[in-house]
Amino acid sequence: VSTQSTWESKMVHKDYYEVLGLVQGAQRADIDKAYRKLSLHNHPDRSRDPAAKETFALVAEAYDTLSNSARKAIYDRFGYHGLLNGAPNDSNGFTDPYVCHGDSQKVFQAFFGTENPFQDLFPASDEYGLTNQRDLEGQRTRKVQDAAIERELLLSLEEVFLGCVKKMKMTRKVLSDDGYTTVLKDKLFTIHVQPGWKEGTRITFAKDGDQGPNSGPADIVFVVKYKPHARFVRQGNNLVHTCPVSLSDALTGCILELMTLDGRKLSLPVNDIITPGYQMTVPGEGMPHGKEGHRGDLVVRFNVAFPKSLTEDKKALLRQALA
Repeated sequence: VSTQSTWESKMVHKDYYEVLGLVQGAQRADIDKAYRKLSLHNHPDRSRDPAAKETFALVAEAYDTLSNSARKAIYDRFGYHGLLNGAPNDSNGFTDPYVCHGDSQKVFQAFFGTENPFQDLFPASDEYGLTNQRDLEGQRTRKVQDAAIERELLLSLEEVFLGCVKKMKMTRKVLSDDGYTTVLKDKLFTIHVQPGWKEGTRITFAKDGDQGPNSGPADIVFVVKYKPHARFVRQGNNLVHTCPVSLSDALTGCILELMTLDGRKLSLPVNDIITPGYQMTVPGEGMPHGKEGHRGDLVVRFNVAFPKSLTEDKKALLRQALA
């Protein structure tokens, strides 16, 4: 007898809902939950039950049918023979006959996204779960918290200067209802950025990281990192701005106009001669710090642009002016 015909004969008198332990017309969420539980329990690489391989296959066939909305609709109305022989459709014809491919491992892998969903549950030396239940329960009562998961929190200087709210989405491993396997789920973390936060500031969400049956949930830690800024660099609590000036302005004075991080326009008169290393300080225009609202300073440095060449007449005028 061929493998396919044996497969069919075993299912002729079987009820797919009965195989999964469900009532007729069960919804997709219940079908998924039942398959998850039964496929893990009867996996032939894990279970010592002699009938596990056959049960695993029947469970896979039932799930392959009921998890597909079109096949489920035919099965709910016409039963197994409606799938096997085709059923009347809206075009006055018949649907194509359907017989499960019989590859239970393919169904298993498609559902879990891996050939071995037990890898988070058992040590590498026992990846298919052959540890006895008493030992397993002992392991599960001695959960050790995983190392923290760190992610960068990129902030502009404007966001740090004023404070803001950032929302960060992360994909984490979460324990399934069966308490053994994990699924991937997204979570949105809300971070209230306080004015003045420095690079390296750490924001911890305790035990919100990956979950596993043998380990406690890891912490998630966001670490502040600044985005490069076009006008300013933070040094301590000061803001440093480097201003290009011409040699003429460096010698005769100028008015520097500068936009602050909160959108104000500063007009800074420079009356001194700008010599190498010269800088000016504007008190209270730096980064906020401390709970009392203190601010650092604005430090302006200068980059004097020298001319690449001068005519003889201009050289003579300069000698006369600087003599």
